[in-house]
Amino acid sequence: MDELEQKAYIFGTIFTLSNKLQVLGDEFDPNITIKQWLFLVCVSKFDNPPTISEIAGFVGYSRQNAKRIADALSERDYIAIAKDKNDARAWRIELTPKCIGYFEGRYERELEFLEELFAGLTPELISGVFSGLTKLEQNIQSIMAGEENAALV
Repeated sequence: MDELEQKAYIFGTIFTLSNKLQVLGDEFDPNITIKQWLFLVCVSKFDNPPTISEIAGFVGYSRQNAKRIADALSERDYIAIAKDKNDARAWRIELTPKCIGYFEGRYERELEFLEELFAGLTPELISGVFSGLTKLEQNIQSIMAGEENAALV
């Protein structure tokens, strides 16, 4: 397989792996979808409660999709949504004690899942995949920023 074919394979495989990971993730826990899980993980990565728009941008969801996921998680008491004190248009998201306790309870299962998922990959290969995906992410962000800048002209 030449380099162009490898690039095309990687491009296509990202989509198929994403779909398969979504199926596995949704089967992993009947209480929460993988998209909801990712949303909550992203909320936890912020130092201060993020806005719905910040989470949408961080994950790559549309604001409407992020709002829909936030509403579903709020209904189940995994997050609290409150208006920003300084900007009435912004809604801030915070993990609830129920959510934190829930994820503490599944921590060991998550570790086992990751070990099974990456079984047979050496530390060097994992490092290489990590580096490659990081660079792809940077390229995608650069392309998206170029399109956004082009739209402003």
